[in-house]
Amino acid sequence: MSGPGVGEIAEQLRRSTVQVRVDEGRSGSGSGVVWNTQGLIISNAHVVRGSKVEVEFWDGKVAKARVLRREAGRDLAFLDAGKMEAPAPRWGDSSRLEAGDAVLAVGNPLGFVGAVSNGVVQAVGPIHGLGKKNWIQAHIRLAPGNSGGAMANASGEVVGINTMVAGPLGLAIPSTDVASFVERASGSEEPPILGITIEAATVRVGSQLALGFRIQQIMPDSKAQFASLRPGDVIIGVDGEFFSSPDDLEDRLLKRGLMRLEFLRGSTPVPREVTIALGTEEKGRLKAAA
Repeated sequence: MSGPGVGEIAEQLRRSTVQVRVDEGRSGSGSGVVWNTQGLIISNAHVVRGSKVEVEFWDGKVAKARVLRREAGRDLAFLDAGKMEAPAPRWGDSSRLEAGDAVLAVGNPLGFVGAVSNGVVQAVGPIHGLGKKNWIQAHIRLAPGNSGGAMANASGEVVGINTMVAGPLGLAIPSTDVASFVERASGSEEPPILGITIEAATVRVGSQLALGFRIQQIMPDSKAQFASLRPGDVIIGVDGEFFSSPDDLEDRLLKRGLMRLEFLRGSTPVPREVTIALGTEEKGRLKAAA
């Protein structure tokens, strides 16, 4: 017996895709995908920027949503819109995607609700200039409003969350990364923070240029303050490796445990080190090297 056709798959995906609005009464600013039948929804962090979030389901019902977790580094957000009995899609394994596989994208681009486009996977992996994270890279048409919507395989399984366009390619966050994000969001612990405001900077370390993060502000009683970091310090590496992407520092914070930061202070070109214990309040374990 043959499986469902493209039209049936597209309709099923539409019913599991929502519009996400950050200001009540305005047109949809992006999309989201139902995670389960209890009203939990996955979207992009860059879609969920406002303090007021509402979602509209396929049947026209509208609900206010609470942001459970938002990670700008992986550009994912987890929303709770309450028990709306929305149909959840089948989630697939993005690690099984191969070049040439057919994919569908569902979202609300440019105000067109439930629009569907089709394309072909080119690759799954990192993209130059976007750090070490993996992306589903597909020759598929995406437009503003697709962000946060579903990318599905030919069987209708959601294998990614559409996020942005890079040249001729549409990029989606792989479902394996989405699952890891949901696991973190479902935990009881808040992600550890250093308590700093930073800006990217290019600095010279010895004979080479390196990506760094200059500290602009430090929160009182934060891990950064107890580690004796100061405004003006430039963090240049973590755990013995220089940064290769602006996301490297945030990615390392998610791993918890002891983290060794290398940083420059003032005009001295010799890096200093500080070890910080993430995920613990044992301030006595924080120490800075001269």
